[in-house]
Amino acid sequence: MRGHLGWPELCAHSAGLSSPDCIWKLLLKPRGGWYLSLVPSGIEIAKHRGARYRLGPELEICGYGCWDHYYESDTLLHSLQVLAALLESPVTQDIICDVGMPVMHRNVRYNCRVIFLNRKILLIRPKMALANEGNYRELRWFTPWSRSRQTEEYFLPRMLQDLTKQETVPFGDAVLSTQDTCIGSEVCEELWTPHSPHVDMGLDGVEIFTNASGSHHMLRKAHARVDLVTMATTKEVLTATLDLEDIRSYRAEISSRNLAASRVSPYPRVKVDFALSCHEDLLEPVSEPIEWKYHSPAEEISLGPACWLWDFLRRSRQAGFFLPLSGGVDSAATACLVYSMCRQVCEAVKRGNPEVLADVRTIVNQPSYTPQDPRELCGRVLTTCYMASENSSRETCDRARELAQQIGSHHIGLSIDPAVKALVGIFSLVTGTSPRFAVHGGSGRENLALQNVQARVRMVVAYLFAQLSLWSRGAPGGLLVLGSANVDESLLGYLTKYDCSSADINPIGGISKTDLRAFVQLCMERFQLSALQSILAAPATAELEPLAHGRVSQTDEEDMGMTYAELSVFGRLRKVAKTGPYSMFCKLLNMWKDTCSPRQVADKVKRFFSKYSMNRHKMTTLTPAYHAESYSPDDNRFDLRPFLYNTRWPWQFRCIENQVLQLEGRPQQELDGVD
Repeated sequence: MRGHLGWPELCAHSAGLSSPDCIWKLLLKPRGGWYLSLVPSGIEIAKHRGARYRLGPELEICGYGCWDHYYESDTLLHSLQVLAALLESPVTQDIICDVGMPVMHRNVRYNCRVIFLNRKILLIRPKMALANEGNYRELRWFTPWSRSRQTEEYFLPRMLQDLTKQETVPFGDAVLSTQDTCIGSEVCEELWTPHSPHVDMGLDGVEIFTNASGSHHMLRKAHARVDLVTMATTKEVLTATLDLEDIRSYRAEISSRNLAASRVSPYPRVKVDFALSCHEDLLEPVSEPIEWKYHSPAEEISLGPACWLWDFLRRSRQAGFFLPLSGGVDSAATACLVYSMCRQVCEAVKRGNPEVLADVRTIVNQPSYTPQDPRELCGRVLTTCYMASENSSRETCDRARELAQQIGSHHIGLSIDPAVKALVGIFSLVTGTSPRFAVHGGSGRENLALQNVQARVRMVVAYLFAQLSLWSRGAPGGLLVLGSANVDESLLGYLTKYDCSSADINPIGGISKTDLRAFVQLCMERFQLSALQSILAAPATAELEPLAHGRVSQTDEEDMGMTYAELSVFGRLRKVAKTGPYSMFCKLLNMWKDTCSPRQVADKVKRFFSKYSMNRHKMTTLTPAYHAESYSPDDNRFDLRPFLYNTRWPWQFRCIENQVLQLEGRPQQELDGVD
C-alpha cells in the first residue's frame, strides 16, 4: 500500500521519513499571532501535492505564543470559531486534517490535536507530556492527559454540533484506523520523553506516527531533533519510504518485536472510512531517502534570526530598521543579519512567493515595487548610524562606513558631543562640580558616569532618528530600533542600562560572541563583504574613555576582567549545568587544571558572580531578543532569578576559599558568623 502524507508546515515521520524543509518552514513562521490564516492555505497546499493527511503545528489555530491569553475564555471561543470555519470550508474536504488548538474538557484546559474529515471530528487527542523547562511554561496553562489508552466522550459545543451533526466525539489517547493503515499521534514533547508513545503504538500495529511540534529554533538543536525522529523510525526500517508493505514485512520478521507486540495493551481505535492510498498509487514511485542538511551554527544564525527580523518587520507594519553601527563585531553582525534577511526576501520573490512580495511592497509603500538586488532593498529598509564622540577613533568610523557601503544601507554619520556636553553642563551648573575621566585625575565614579552619559545619549538619538529620519527624507513610516548586545555581555551586565542595548528588538541578544565572530566570518566569505575583515581583526572596545595618542585605550575584555570564551563557559555552567559559585568552582578546577591554579580559578569565579549579581537588575529591562542560546540570562521569560543579591556571596565564597586553602595545604577559615 502506498499513500500520501502532507507536510506543508511540519514534519511527520513514517518509516524514517522526515523533511528538513518542513521543519524550517515551521520555525520561520509566526507562532505568536492569533487565529492564523495560514491553516487553510497549508491544507490547500497539501491537497495540491496529493496529500491525504495534513498535519499542522502545535496550537496552530491560536498560535503557540499566546501564553497567558490561554487563560482567557476568548481564546478558547475564537479557536472553536476557527475550527468551525475549517470544518465548513471546501478546502478541508476529502483530506484528513490534524490541527492544534486549546480545548476545555470538563473544566480542564488541554493542549490538543483535533483530527477531522469531511465535516466530522474523528478524535480530539490531548497532549500527555507538557514542556515546562527553559522557554516553556505549558504546565502553567494546560494539564497533561494522564489516562494512557483511554478515551472519554467530549460533548461538542452547539456551534460544532450544528456543523458536524455529532453530539459527542472521542477525547483521549487513541489511534486512527483507516481502510489501509493505522495512524498514531504524538505532540512535540512526547517525542522527547524516555518512553515515547510511538514505542507502544508501533507494537500495537500503528504504522504511521505524526508529531506536531511548536519547538523553537536554538543553535545546535537540529541534531537532537533529527536523532529523535530517526530513533523513532529506524526501529522500523533502514531507509525512508512510504510503502507500508515494506514496514509490515520488516516487522513480521523480527521475533522479539512480535513477542513484545503480543503482550502490549491495545489502543482504542477510531474507525475512519477513508484511505490514504488509492489504486492509481501502484505506479507512483516511493519517496527517496532524505539526506538531512545540517547547518553550521554560523549558517543557522544567518537563517533563523534573519527570518525573525523579517517577521517582526512585516507584522509591526514599520518601514524598516535603525541600527547604531559602531564599527565593532556586534553591530556589524546585526547589520549582516538585516542584509541576510534582504537576500532571503529577494530569493523568495525570485521563486515567485506572492506573500513575501506583498509584504515587501507594503513595507516600502510602493505597490509596484519588486526587489531584485539585496543591496538596493537594504538601502530601503536599513538605516545605519555611526554616533561619534571625542573618544571615538577614526578606524571605527571608517569600518562602519565601509560596511554600510558594501551592504547598501542608508548611512548617517553624526557627533553626540554637543548633547553630552550639554548634559554634563547641566550637572556642573547645578552642583558646581565638573566630573573628570580617570586619565584626567577623576575618580572611578566620575569615570563611569561620563561613560554612561555617552551611551545613554546614543539611545536617545537612535530613537529620535528612528522616528523622524524617514520623515526628513519625505518618506512615510517609522523604523524599529535594533539592539546589538550579545548574550555574554548581558550575562555579565557589561552594558549601560538604557543605552543602545535598549531597543525595540535585538536579533543577537541570545548569541555568544564566539558564534557571532564565526557568523561574521561566514558573511565575509559568502557575501563578499571585505569590510568585515578589519572589524574581525580589531579588539572589541566600547570607546567611551579618552583615546591615548589617537588610539583606543579601552578594550572590553580588560574592562570585564575575563575573556568572552570564559564568559561562555560561566554562562553554560550557571544556566545549563545549574551550578552556583561553589559547584562551578569545583567543576572548573578540572576543566581548567592545565591553564589555571586553584587560586586563579577561585578568583575568576568570584569575579564572575560578583559582577553577575551586581548587574542582574539590568536583565529586567533587557530588549526582547531572538532566543538562540541555552544560557541566555533573559529575565523576562527564560531565566527567572532574583535581581537583588548580596553581591559578596559570603557563605559561598568562604566555601570556595576554604577549598583553595585545603588544596594549598593551608589552614581553613571558620564559617561561623558569615552573614
